[in-house]
Amino acid sequence: MAVPYACPMGVRGGEGVLITGVYGAGKSTVAAEISYLLEQRRQPYALLDLDFLGWGVNSFDGHAPENPFLLRNLAAVASNYREGGISIFVMAYFVSSHEELRGIREAVGVPLRVVRLTVPLPDIEQRLAANVTTERREELREAARQIAAGEGVGVEDVVLANDRPVPIVAEQIMTWLGWGVTGARARR
Repeated sequence: MAVPYACPMGVRGGEGVLITGVYGAGKSTVAAEISYLLEQRRQPYALLDLDFLGWGVNSFDGHAPENPFLLRNLAAVASNYREGGISIFVMAYFVSSHEELRGIREAVGVPLRVVRLTVPLPDIEQRLAANVTTERREELREAARQIAAGEGVGVEDVVLANDRPVPIVAEQIMTWLGWGVTGARARR
């Protein structure tokens, strides 16, 4: 059986990166770019935007636990990927506490390094100006509250300002991870 992907870069089996930051910081966009670079290198990976794994409502009484599905869904999805031979995980999600991060680490089941992206609130407002919906306005208010309260600060292994072109930020993260990107840009 031919292996469809080779592992030409320095990515070791069974590891992941979680891109975190407040809403509008560019987590999903940077994670997608890292995935693109991995694909160009023919490195098997899974890209998971964890928000989607927690979107489910089973109660409207105001007493439902926060995100009752996220960790169960993540554990199941990560297990399916690992059984399929994928051991590199690129994830995006706002992590507010060490306890929440611990649950994510346990659910994904691989060593996980965390990068927190920072963006000034005026820049986030500018990014979201083209897509102003009621939900976006609420998320912008929530981002402002999280920034003011310092939520999510301290859970990361490294902090990066997401104030440069996305490919540059993604390459910087991959270099920090030791995943290297030499030659990936030339293939674009």
